[in-house]
Amino acid sequence: MSRPTPLIDVHRRLGATFTGFAGWSMPVRYSSEIAEHHAVRAGAGLFDLSHMGEIEVAGPGAGAALDHSLVGRPSALRVGGARYSMLCAEDGGILDDLVVYRRAEERFMVVANASNVDTVHAALRERAAGFDAELRDASDEWALIAVQGPASAAIAATLTDLDVPALRYYAIADAALGGTPVLLARTGYTGEDGFEVYCRPADASTVWTALTAAGEPHGLVPAGLACRDTLRLEAGMPLYGHELTRAVSPFEAGLGRVVSFGKDGGFVGQEALTARRDEGVAQALVGLVSAGRRSPRSGYAVVDPTTGETIGAVTSGAPSPTLGHPVAMAYVPIERTEPGTRLAVDLRGVRQDVEVVAVPFYRRPTS
Repeated sequence: MSRPTPLIDVHRRLGATFTGFAGWSMPVRYSSEIAEHHAVRAGAGLFDLSHMGEIEVAGPGAGAALDHSLVGRPSALRVGGARYSMLCAEDGGILDDLVVYRRAEERFMVVANASNVDTVHAALRERAAGFDAELRDASDEWALIAVQGPASAAIAATLTDLDVPALRYYAIADAALGGTPVLLARTGYTGEDGFEVYCRPADASTVWTALTAAGEPHGLVPAGLACRDTLRLEAGMPLYGHELTRAVSPFEAGLGRVVSFGKDGGFVGQEALTARRDEGVAQALVGLVSAGRRSPRSGYAVVDPTTGETIGAVTSGAPSPTLGHPVAMAYVPIERTEPGTRLAVDLRGVRQDVEVVAVPFYRRPTS
């Protein structure tokens, strides 16, 4: 049975359509995912992300334990800072991608994907053995609401005394939002400016209502998982289980920059990732665009346009509401990754020409 989020009654009143996702019952759309997508790009959208997992790591050795466990260097974070990182296996395969927040000098919060919370918690606990650090799964203590879009800062600023413009991208702060205590993080997964709001589950409806009222003059709408997927795809952001899996390393995924080598004591997976870095990879993640009407979808074969030989696979694909044509990401041989390379995708027996492009497909306008 799917688990409801603390906002289930709010979603029902709004007429949401639900889907099962990682053991949760989640709103997939409220009206039209295309309309919700455009609202986020033009104004703001409100998302329930309470299915995400929060793991707390605390103690004098918390930073060192995370440095050993993850590919990044969380110990270098300032208090109030955040960093995107990954948990990798000994062979370099990705077990999860996550965000680490430094809440205090000796306290961190690791936010994991819903489907991987147990995996991340178990791996961190095992890897932290021998360090002066304590771990606990605090997921049940948090609800998570995201306001995303160019109007998100203006919306948040009306509800808090915190200096919202001064809160940097990938930073977190204690705040009161409409009088409710929250953690306000300037992070997101849409390619737009935005904030993720952590609050007590009992306060989730109050926070959602306050953001809805503050966002009304800015065109804010409730937004579901369907538009979140097209937004992140346009922004070239990877999704675990699609672009990121146990079978690939950060280097195949084009995310080798998140790996910190030279840490004291090393980290789990360092030997394998050093080899991937030094020897190169056989395949890499690329963007694909098409002038056709049908969209490549996850699992579709990427083929040589001349011979028809299968050379790769689509990881994610959809019509781009912003750009007006299909976009996709796929793993292809390294020699086929140059932008402008012509390939094809097998759309269930129909071959469609595609072109390799750099990602992201969309970048938000700069002011």
